[in-house]
Amino acid sequence: MTAADTDLGAEGGQVDNDAAEEKPGRSGPTGEELLVQEGDIAGDYLERLLDLLDFDGDIDLDVEAGRAIVSIDGGDDLEKLVGPRGNALEALQELTRLAVQQETGVRSRLMLDIAGWRAERREELRDLGKASAEKVLGTGEKVRLQPMTPFERKVVHDAVAEIEGVHSESEGEDPRRRVVIFPKP
Repeated sequence: MTAADTDLGAEGGQVDNDAAEEKPGRSGPTGEELLVQEGDIAGDYLERLLDLLDFDGDIDLDVEAGRAIVSIDGGDDLEKLVGPRGNALEALQELTRLAVQQETGVRSRLMLDIAGWRAERREELRDLGKASAEKVLGTGEKVRLQPMTPFERKVVHDAVAEIEGVHSESEGEDPRRRVVIFPKP
């Protein structure tokens, strides 16, 4: 249990959170406090999972851009939890989000990264988005990229948005949904 999970009273005992919320001027946890709580729940869930699987790893919790970010680093075999093209990572992220939702009653948008895979993939996708946008500018023809996960499409859309003279849209249905980059008229 972390300091974010427990309020301690003057004698070091736990304060009743319901009583604390009834005080005037206190309307319950803030958005950031809820994200910290999500991260703590996710961290506990993932720690139990790593123990069950007999994997080593350090769990880091952060809040960034209105989202809880959970990273697992430092273990020898963590790539196995990423899987081909991040498929296992996506599945673990969904399971972790469901574990958080079960505790909080609120759908979580937390982001999970394992062994830095998502961070590295983000850089690859930024480069792909920018290079594809430059190609569209050079040829005047639209470019269709390979099907991607929602995370991957968002990174590409953000990279394309930084380039003047082009825009991007997603087309198709999951799991075959892809980014298409167009020249601006």
